[in-house]
Amino acid sequence: MHRPKTIERAYQLARSGSCASVQDIRQQLIREHHEAVEAHLRGPTIGHHLKELCERAAPGGAK
Repeated sequence: MHRPKTIERAYQLARSGSCASVQDIRQQLIREHHEAVEAHLRGPTIGHHLKELCERAAPGGAK
């Protein structure tokens, strides 16, 4: 079974609506035992993308 890489999983979580923020995504990735979570999610670009996706996936979020 394929286990998604850290970045791939971060985007899955952001799109799923199960995480309301980038911090929620970080915490979930750590719970799932992904490696180097902080290093993968440190940059401003990925943070911005994930934040936007979380907002869109939230109930009543922008489409």
